[in-house]
Parts: sequence; C-alpha cells; structure tokens
Amino acid sequence: MNNDFNNVYEDLQWRNAIAEATPGAGDVLAREKVTCYIGFDPTARSLHVGNMVPIMGLVRMQQHGHTPIAIVGGGTGMIGDPSGRNEERPLLTPDQIEDNVAGIQRQLESFLDFSEETPNRAQVINNADWLSKVSLIEFLRDTGKHFSVSTMLGRESVRSRMDRDVGISFTEFSYQLLQAYDFLRLFEERNCTFQMGGSDQWGNILGGIDLIRRVHGGDASTGARQDRAHLEAAELPAHALAYPLITTSTGEKFGKSVAGAPTLDPDQTSPYRLYQFFFNVADADAIPYLKLFTLLKRERIEALEEAVRTAPREREAQLTLAAEVTRMVHGGGGLDEAKRVTQALFANDLRTLSATELRGALTEASHGMVRPADLAEGITLASAVTVYGGGMVSSASDLRRLVSQGAIKINGTVETDPLRQLTGDDFIDRQVMVVQRGKKSHDLIWLEPDQN
Repeated sequence: MNNDFNNVYEDLQWRNAIAEATPGAGDVLAREKVTCYIGFDPTARSLHVGNMVPIMGLVRMQQHGHTPIAIVGGGTGMIGDPSGRNEERPLLTPDQIEDNVAGIQRQLESFLDFSEETPNRAQVINNADWLSKVSLIEFLRDTGKHFSVSTMLGRESVRSRMDRDVGISFTEFSYQLLQAYDFLRLFEERNCTFQMGGSDQWGNILGGIDLIRRVHGGDASTGARQDRAHLEAAELPAHALAYPLITTSTGEKFGKSVAGAPTLDPDQTSPYRLYQFFFNVADADAIPYLKLFTLLKRERIEALEEAVRTAPREREAQLTLAAEVTRMVHGGGGLDEAKRVTQALFANDLRTLSATELRGALTEASHGMVRPADLAEGITLASAVTVYGGGMVSSASDLRRLVSQGAIKINGTVETDPLRQLTGDDFIDRQVMVVQRGKKSHDLIWLEPDQN
C-alpha cells in the first residue's frame, strides 16, 4: 500500500498521469477495490519505453489494492490498431503474434506481482481466447448493432486516415468494436469495471463503456452517442482513465529517436543503453519522468526536484531515474551491468567488458568482419582499419598520421604502431576489436568465428 496518498486517483493526479477520466471515476477508486485492465497489442516482440506509462498505471493500481489485468491482444493483434498510424499495419502471421505475446508476457512479470498468495495478484490474458471463437454473425448481431457508423467515422484514428489517400480498410475500421467487446467480456466474466489506456485510445475506451452500459444498463438504443456528455447523463456501470501523451520539454514524443524507441528487451536494448537513455534526459524532464516511471515516494521526488533547482550539474535526479528504471526493467543484475559498462567506457577500460556488453553499448558504431584466414596470412592494423572499419579513417596514411598524434585507441589503449600484425589477442574475447578516434567515434571490427 502506498501511504503517500489516500487512493490511487490522488496518486495518479499528483504524478500528472491522468489526461481523461469518466465522471465519478475518482470517487469509485476512493471507495472501492476494482479490477482494471490495459491492452497491449503484440505488434512487436518487445514493449518499448513508451509502454511504461500504462504499465506503471497498472503497477500503481495494484499497489493501492486494486486487481490489474494485462490483455495481450493475440486476437486484436491479428487486425491491427489504426491509432497513431498514417497507413495500414502489416498483418502478422499467427506464429509471429504467438511469439510476440510470449515476449510481452515475460516483460510484464518484471513489473507486476503475479504471486498466487497475493490477494490482488495480476493476470495476463490473451483476447484470442474469446475473439478466435466468436462467429461473425454472432458478433454483428450482438455487438455490431450497438455501434453507429457515423460515431465510428468520427474517431480520430479513423478520421485522420480518411483524410489521406491511403484511407482505412474495413479490417482496421473494425478494431474499435473488438476493443469494446474485450471490455464487455472482462466485465461479464471477471467483474472488470475499469479500463485504462493512452489518450489516443479514449474514443475506443468510451465505446467499450457505452457497450457495457447498453448491454447491462438498460439502454438498448441503437447508435447511441458514445461521448463524454452522453455518459455524464447516465450512471455508469464501468469507468475509465486515460494517460497523457508524454512529450519531452522540447515537444518531442517521448521515447522516439533516430534509432526508434528503446525497448524493454535486453537483447534489443542493453541495460546500459536503457540506463543512458534516462540518464541523458533534460533537467526539465527529470522530475516528470521520476513521477511517471518510478515508485519513489513523494518526499524523495520532491527532494530530487530541489536538487535539480540548486545543483543541476550533479544530475542527481537523472542518476536516480536511470537507476530506478533500469532496476525495474532488468533487475539488480542489469543495473550493475549498466553501471559497470558506464564506468568502463568513461575510463576507456574496455578490456574489462565482454564482447556482448560492447555490442550492446556501442550500438551506433559501424561493424566490420575480419576472417581468421586474414590473421593467418598476416594483416596489419592499418589494413584492417581501412578495409574493415566504418570510414573512421580514409587511408593507411591517414591512420599513421592520427596514430602519431595519439588520436587512435585500440580497445581503450592509445595505439603506437599502425603497421603491426594483428593477432587473436587484439580481439576482446577473441571476438571484437574496438577502434576509437576521439571520445565518441568507434568502429567495431569482429573476428569471424573459425568454422574448423
């Protein structure tokens, strides 16, 4: 139980984590323990840092005694959510979706308590369990009749696509019905009365509430309005919260970069890279992100806010943010690895790192490959760097000039002889050699595994 706040609604409000809420949602959360859910579509094998906003919403609900359900959309994933998309999503195969569902389930276990002895233990449910079994005629008769096409066309996710040449297929157009049907099934079978999600899902969420109200609340009028004003006029059997779209202090969408959003999968985004992502946030973003992405107490966050104001160069808020998020996603071992890699790179002590850690840390470095036969026949450092490097140096003479200036390091050590013969010992773990020019420019030259 979080003792900083009287209830989860107050907690979320203080963290600026509520963009929308149905009328009376706060009152219900203050007086009742509810079952709530958020859906995650398995469009990829891993969730990304942007998904941590809704994940932490479930975490806080559980922390305050509510029961969280994570729907991993094996069924809706076959259709594709048009929200936030300018064009049709590529359809995934059932095997791809199954693999993605399994990966997402494993990641959610790092955040939520699934222990059998926990009274409000978390649950992961695949909506393919019911969507794959319902017939088209049954669905259109019992669910589709409650939705007005004009209302569906008014959804932002649909309207934005209709304004483009690509349009929207009937497949993606029907997604909002499936999401509403999910809420209805959870309401009926698991007494789930709260749905949460991003603000871009608000229209779809209201559709689910309105479906429940008309199926179980006595309002069977076909095509009834699905908006906030209409819902205020009725006593709602179900409620919802929407989280805000998180942006940086410069207005950029949170978690997006040239290389895409960092993921929660250590095979895709190493603990070091996740640590660095949060460590490098701007001062103006550090406190908002501490509120959203950590479980730190209010008093601790307010102390860090004061530290940002009085001693910004110490970056205490960013260090704390990076450590808390990395520990939550990758555990204590992942945080230890991130700190160790950070220290090794700062000190240029690269030989203390493994080849795997170097690959995960130097993701922006170019890659080349040397064959074992090259070593056997004899290859100089200059030849390897100019032939297999990523263009850091233009020629052997250029490399000799840089070496004479002390500007080239091999595996963290200043190089003195560009014409020396390479051996297997020049490759860390007999796998990779790091060529460094200056502080931030790196090439990775890999030694191809010997097939003999």
